[in-house]
Amino acid sequence: VVSTQSTGKLLANELVKNLDTPAAAAENQITPAVDPGPEIKFKLVYNKTNYEIVMGENRTVRELKDHIETLTKLPRAMQKLMFKGLVKDDTKTLKELKVVKNSKMMLVGTTMSDLVAVTTKPTTAEIAAHTSTASKKESLSKQKIHQKVLDKGKPEDAMPGIAGVKQPLPPHPLNGMVNKTGGKVRLTFKLEEDSLWIGTKARTEKINMSNIKNVVSEKIESDPNYHIIGIQLGPTELSIYWIYWVPAQYVDAVKDTILGKWQTFF
Repeated sequence: VVSTQSTGKLLANELVKNLDTPAAAAENQITPAVDPGPEIKFKLVYNKTNYEIVMGENRTVRELKDHIETLTKLPRAMQKLMFKGLVKDDTKTLKELKVVKNSKMMLVGTTMSDLVAVTTKPTTAEIAAHTSTASKKESLSKQKIHQKVLDKGKPEDAMPGIAGVKQPLPPHPLNGMVNKTGGKVRLTFKLEEDSLWIGTKARTEKINMSNIKNVVSEKIESDPNYHIIGIQLGPTELSIYWIYWVPAQYVDAVKDTILGKWQTFF
């Protein structure tokens, strides 16, 4: 019969032996804290709200997302950061991203409460009301003001369009489009300035994206690879700037970037 005291010694000796192994030593080694580095003060734009962020330049994107979650209640897994394009690597530091004082970063994402609201099954009355409204509203492609532009045909320099596909904004401006007068249009997104540049042959309008009220779109019936997009610059629909022959694969990215959140379409 082995005494309780002997059993205790055996277990203690085994524990010490296990702790002395290289694997255990590595597991129990205390990792020194990373120096956060000099602080950087920059802006985060989310859902038309500006947040001031102050973090050390050695902080990672993951740490930034954790901080953003406390500010916005937007879960880290649902955050997408835009800074000179989509930020894909959560292990990169702010310094590596070249975030400096007064930089602007854009956040897109949908909160859980928004998702619940979107995925809630509509009532029979709501479906009937939506169907009734939709049936009365003529498609953009058939409205005279737009049909007049579309009848001129797709511009020869139009970018290739792909229906049924969603792609992020390309690194270069969107071009090969026209406005309602038939003039050439290009869209340049300046994320670091939170601005949209609408360029024509005559001039370039620089618009703060936080001032844009809404963005609407509809596929062109004669060619679903392209859409008509309307950017509402003022309080009423009369201020909508119409753009034609926008490649279908970029439409969602245009809306997301301008409005600062993911849009849900049916």
